[in-house]
Amino acid sequence: MNILILGSGGREHALTWKLAQSKKIDRIFIAPGNAGTSDYGTNLSVDPLNFQEVKKAVTENKIDRVIVGPEAPLVEGIVDFFMNDRDLKNIPVIGPGRSAARLEGSKDFAKAFLTRHKIPTAKYKSFDKSTLNEVPAFLRTLNPPYVIKADGLAAGKGVLIIDDINEAEREVNDILKGKFGTAGQIVVIEQFLKGIELSVFIITDGKSYILLPEAKDYKRIGEGDSGLNTGGMGAVSPVPFASNSFMEKVKSGIIEPTMEGLAKDGIIYKGFIFFGLINVEGAPYVIEYNARLGDPESEVIIPRIKSDLFDLIEGVANGDLDKRKIEIDNRFVTTVMLVSGGYPGDYDKGKTINGLGESEGSVVFHAGTKKDKGKIVTAGGRVLAVSSWGKTMSEALRQSYLNSARLNFEGVYYRKDIGFDL
Repeated sequence: MNILILGSGGREHALTWKLAQSKKIDRIFIAPGNAGTSDYGTNLSVDPLNFQEVKKAVTENKIDRVIVGPEAPLVEGIVDFFMNDRDLKNIPVIGPGRSAARLEGSKDFAKAFLTRHKIPTAKYKSFDKSTLNEVPAFLRTLNPPYVIKADGLAAGKGVLIIDDINEAEREVNDILKGKFGTAGQIVVIEQFLKGIELSVFIITDGKSYILLPEAKDYKRIGEGDSGLNTGGMGAVSPVPFASNSFMEKVKSGIIEPTMEGLAKDGIIYKGFIFFGLINVEGAPYVIEYNARLGDPESEVIIPRIKSDLFDLIEGVANGDLDKRKIEIDNRFVTTVMLVSGGYPGDYDKGKTINGLGESEGSVVFHAGTKKDKGKIVTAGGRVLAVSSWGKTMSEALRQSYLNSARLNFEGVYYRKDIGFDL
């Protein structure tokens, strides 16, 4: 069995690392992958958004299964492309089709879905250029801060939280005028929910689902959750406040109504669903859906899966997920993200990474790296994720920080307070 993983980040390295442990897989190909994925499979110089290139790679390498890591190919319809191509239609793709991927690809669609199916979420209203004059009146119905979201995919930069009502009006205006390109043709304004966030994940074959480990990630660049949003500076799993009783509320109030809502709406969803949740005084609310696994959450939830992950992938491909089982490691896993100096703003690439062979008791997942003339160098804003196990969160974090200190490249930065609020 040959599999192809699309993507190049820490999530894809974690998937490659885990799936390489399966006895059911012969070869793993990663497109385009990074310096870390090449230790477990074959990197292919293929753009996941160029579907013809993907088809060529699938055909040439006799691929039997495709796993889509990032959101953009899903939102652009790679699953539909496979289903409508006579050469590819019998090759299962793990991920939702274009219609189902709108749960992530359109925040307006997701909020309407949540509201329609009575799934707890923040009060909201959507606006386009024709209704721009109604924005001030709606803002006045909310208490600050104001949550403003570009409707489409904006590379993690399309969500703003603003305290001043006049500034909020200006931002809505700027987004509708093209600040985030086509992602901002519609703007969603939401009530701000005060609480603590967590990420919950399932894998589904469209009929049944299996709950994966939950996680909490840290998006802000600065310690104490200060500064600009990033793609994620670290993560922790399990989440201490996600007790059995809390998770029962998540299952009965959010996951199951989501599955029922998709069925009622005639939407077939196969793959991973990421529920971005917030715990408001013991009650879970949905902040967002993602149509794939999170990053850096993957670097803590995948190491907690003790059983063969490929067995679940086969459950989705064959439509018999209800017959599959998952075994979870009860230990904590934490990850600390090492990023390039200047990130999430401008940063340099091509910095030599030192110390990669010195880590002990952790797994170092590559996010933004590549091989260059025999060296491993930085190739992105988020560079490495250092993941560790421990009987307690503190023990796991101690190990992650010990090994983070052994890694070095010019301008390296990481937060030293991951898990501070737990």
